[in-house]
Amino acid sequence: MSQSLRHPEILRLAQNSGKVTVEGLALHFGVTTQTVRRDLTDLAEIGKLERVHGGAILPSGAHNIDYADRQTINYTGKSAIAKACAQFVPDNSSVFLNIGTSTEAVARALVDHKNMLFVTNNLNVAQILSAAQTSEVIVTGGRLRGTDMGLIGAPAVETIQKFKFDYAIIGCSALDQDGDLLDYDLQEISVSKS
Repeated sequence: MSQSLRHPEILRLAQNSGKVTVEGLALHFGVTTQTVRRDLTDLAEIGKLERVHGGAILPSGAHNIDYADRQTINYTGKSAIAKACAQFVPDNSSVFLNIGTSTEAVARALVDHKNMLFVTNNLNVAQILSAAQTSEVIVTGGRLRGTDMGLIGAPAVETIQKFKFDYAIIGCSALDQDGDLLDYDLQEISVSKS
């Protein structure tokens, strides 16, 4: 059976069971495991499957949009939300802001607040808040994630846990039907839960 006939069949099998194995496909098609590995690699390269140890699975429907793109998506809406959020935060407050383009918008809306203590694990937020002349900005430690300038890991969590904040501005990737916050990165989730 040729590759052009195997690929659609591999996808059909993956859709039926959620995954396929190299060994199972080799038996199914009567070809070598090396041939199946090449097929799976080809299908993964075009985004039809995701390679895993011993086979492949259907790719996740969820993916994280590049940070630079997220900064421009719905900028007007984020600005309106940020302005409304900032109205609830009085002067002389302590605020934690985590990673995210929406939290960056809130930071811009908070710059003119007076006598604030801001703590963040986002270097973008810290840079925005550096313009707040009567406020203090503390940046957590942690591993720098260059894609969004976020600081993650145990040092970030430890820094955050040293404070009791009046307010926390927590961005997330999505909300589920129950209102739970969803995100892509386990280390970022650990920071947000702190």
